[in-house]
Amino acid sequence: MSERSSAVWTLSGFGDEIDAEPRVQVAVLQALGARHIEVRSAWGVNVVDLDDEQLERLRAVLREQGMAVSAVASPIGKVDVSLDPAAEVERLRRVIRVAHALETPSIRVFSFYPGAGRRAVDVRDEVLRRMRLLADEAEREGVVLLHENEKGIYGDVPERVLDLVESVGSPALRLAWDNANFVQVGVRPFTDGYAALRPYLDYLQVKDALAATGVVVPAGAGDGELRETLTALRDDGYAGFASLEPHLGDAFELGGFSGPASFGVAARAFASLLADLGVTTR
Repeated sequence: MSERSSAVWTLSGFGDEIDAEPRVQVAVLQALGARHIEVRSAWGVNVVDLDDEQLERLRAVLREQGMAVSAVASPIGKVDVSLDPAAEVERLRRVIRVAHALETPSIRVFSFYPGAGRRAVDVRDEVLRRMRLLADEAEREGVVLLHENEKGIYGDVPERVLDLVESVGSPALRLAWDNANFVQVGVRPFTDGYAALRPYLDYLQVKDALAATGVVVPAGAGDGELRETLTALRDDGYAGFASLEPHLGDAFELGGFSGPASFGVAARAFASLLADLGVTTR
């Protein structure tokens, strides 16, 4: 049992799934045992749109409450691939400014929507060029882009996620793993993707989903092979973040919402799974 219980992961969560007000976000996360927060928006303003005054206020709140930032959950790359790539690089620069201010090197990104009437295979080269531009900027600024396997983008299934990260080949492009998103595109996450993608997996986003409907459910209550995934991560030495992204209320283009009560349900479900596996969080 000592080997099983030696795994320690760092708990975090998407604060804006709790409330728009950062102080409420922090209070709920800390009550659930987290000392880190994943920042996607504050006061209803997405990270890419925070002005200097808002960013300073947010930094002050987090410092005052003793809360560190696990990652900035940006919307970079969650746009049509036909849009001007220079505009997306400029948006990334604005997000990097947020990451530096909040003292985290980690920024979540996506790999572009193909657009109406186009398949993922049709836009591969366009996607890779854009992701290379983003990775170049990240390398210059000393940050790491964590690609999330969001449904509908180029990198939504394991084969294309692997193609993306290996073809770009940058130390500044790594993976944020999301079991529920894989389920929603017909993938069995652990069975179909874990072995190939594990070498690039640096960050765990915690949610589950039902294969029949795509509905998001608490960890372990769906078809996301959470137990198998968490067991494998424990056994191969994962020691990073586990960030709660419950999506138990509304889901929308740039994120989701759960509210404090449902966020607590999700946190307790995840904690129960980890307890069974002998994993502790800090």
